[in-house]
Amino acid sequence: MIDPFDAVAGWLQEHALIPVLFRLGWMQWEDVAYGWALFATYGVAQVIATFAICLPLERWRPVERWPDRGAVTVDVLYTLISRVGLLPLVTFVGFYTVQVALNGWLTEHGYVPPTLERFVPALLGHPVLTFLIYAAILDAADYWRHRISHRIGWWWALHSLHHAQRQMTFWSDDRNHLLDDLIGALWFGAIALLIGVPPLQFPLMVLLLRFLESLSHANARLTFGRIGERLLISPRFHRAHHGILAAGQRSCNYGAVLPWWDMLFGTADFSRSYAQTGDPSGEEALATGSYLQQQWAGLRRLGTTIGAPRIGAMRPRARTH
Repeated sequence: MIDPFDAVAGWLQEHALIPVLFRLGWMQWEDVAYGWALFATYGVAQVIATFAICLPLERWRPVERWPDRGAVTVDVLYTLISRVGLLPLVTFVGFYTVQVALNGWLTEHGYVPPTLERFVPALLGHPVLTFLIYAAILDAADYWRHRISHRIGWWWALHSLHHAQRQMTFWSDDRNHLLDDLIGALWFGAIALLIGVPPLQFPLMVLLLRFLESLSHANARLTFGRIGERLLISPRFHRAHHGILAAGQRSCNYGAVLPWWDMLFGTADFSRSYAQTGDPSGEEALATGSYLQQQWAGLRRLGTTIGAPRIGAMRPRARTH
C-alpha cells in the first residue's frame, strides 16, 4: 500500500527540490530535502485537520463575531509560513542535522548519546509512553520559555506581537515575530537534544503539540469541565492569558498544552471567563498591520526596549475554584 504522504513528498522532491539542488550544486542535501518535503506534507495535513476541527467549533459557539476579519487573514499567512515552510525546515533539517552531528561526536569520544530510555530502562519497549513523557518535558520547558518572555523587556517587545491580536482565532497560535519564533525553536530544540528525543519523533511531536495549541486559541466558548481543564488546556483557560488585563504584568496561564505547570508554580487562574483580547500598550500596526508591517513594528518596539529593565510578571495567584 502506497503511503500518500510519502508519494506527495517524493513528487515534490523529484519535480521541485532536486532541480533546485542540482542547479545550486547542493545534491549532498538530497536526503535531507526529502525529509523536509515529507514533514512539510505533514504540516499541510495538520493545517487541514486543524481547520476542519477548529472552524466548526468557532462557528458553533463563537466568543466574538467581527464584520471585518482582515487581521485574521494575516494570521492565516503566519500559519502557512510556520507549519509548511519554516516549521519543517527547523524541526527536520535543523534538528536532524544537529543531532546526527552531536551523536557522532559523542560516540567518537566514548560517550553514549542521551535518551530517556537510557536513564529510565523501564521505558524500553514502551514507545507510546516514552513519546508522551518526552512531550510533557518539552511542554514544561515551553512553559518557562513563555513565562520568561513576559518578564524580560526586549523579549516581551517581540512576544507582544502575539498578544496584540484583538481577533484571536485558532490561526493566531502562529502569530509570532520571526525573532521570537527563532528563540523558541532554539529553546525547544536544545531541550529536545538534551533529553535525547529521536530525530524522527521530534517533528511529529511538534506537530501534535502545535495542533493542541491551535485548539487552545480558538474563538470558541469551549471548556473541558472542572476535571478536564486540569488535564488539558482549553480555549477558555488560554483566553485568560490573552485578555487585555492579562498582558504583561498581570498575565497568567502560561502553559501551552498542559495546565499542570501553571498549577504547580502558582500561575493558574481557572476563574476568568472569556476575556477581550489584545495589547493596547503597543502601536496599532502590531494589531492590524500587514505581515511585514507587524514584523517591522516588532523590531521598532524591540529597539525602544533594549537595555530596559525586565517587566515584572504577575505575582503567583493560583485559583483552582
